[in-house]
Amino acid sequence: MRTVGIDLAAGAPGTALAELEWADGRAVLTRLEIGIQDADIVASVASGDAWLGVDCPLGWPDAFVDFVRAHHGAVEPELGPVEGHADWRRPLVYRRTDHVVRERIGRWPLSVSTDRLGVTALRGAGLLRRLAAVGFPVDRAAEGRLFEVYPGGSLRLWGFDTTGYRVDAARRAVLLDTLTARAPWLDVGPFAPLAVAKADAFDAVIAALATRAGALGLFEAPDHEALDVARREGWVVLPDGPLEGLIAGA
Repeated sequence: MRTVGIDLAAGAPGTALAELEWADGRAVLTRLEIGIQDADIVASVASGDAWLGVDCPLGWPDAFVDFVRAHHGAVEPELGPVEGHADWRRPLVYRRTDHVVRERIGRWPLSVSTDRLGVTALRGAGLLRRLAAVGFPVDRAAEGRLFEVYPGGSLRLWGFDTTGYRVDAARRAVLLDTLTARAPWLDVGPFAPLAVAKADAFDAVIAALATRAGALGLFEAPDHEALDVARREGWVVLPDGPLEGLIAGA
């Protein structure tokens, strides 16, 4: 099995790609690059049986889409209390999967509709079209070989201290050492310096690991009630079970 992890940014300079080959009881990092274009991502999964994990929301909240559509048209949307209370705004700010993330890790993820993350999601929407155009099975509800992943949340669920790792190379070095000590089957080879130097590269590696959890079905999938919504809004694949479970069957 091959898993590809993408730490997606609004442009190529902040985007990283990692590929893991799972075989013979090992997971070998065979590629880690930054400055990734959409074409690079599509080419990485255009052939073979690769599984793809992207750190980017794959859709927007239904309520937000409805609100913008109504506001943009002739029908005035229901705005709720005149003071703009947070209770009525919350469905516009967070997707159903974001509520699950908060329940699992104890904090809200960034909002695709109200944070700068939305700019990255615009690129992500274009990427999904490019993937579909080459025949890669695109499904936002984690029913195919494409997953929305959350590296920081995955690390927390696996029991790692993620304090400051996105902004501090020294913290990433400690975290990588801890990760490989717990997972001696993970071979990062000559790519360790890049993973430590660049937070985007580090997260791409974690995205590739989280993608393995998706491929093995080791995550909480949307239930029947949430499935239709997830197919529009997207669904975050958060690993169920320990990190060590990823190597099973490799």
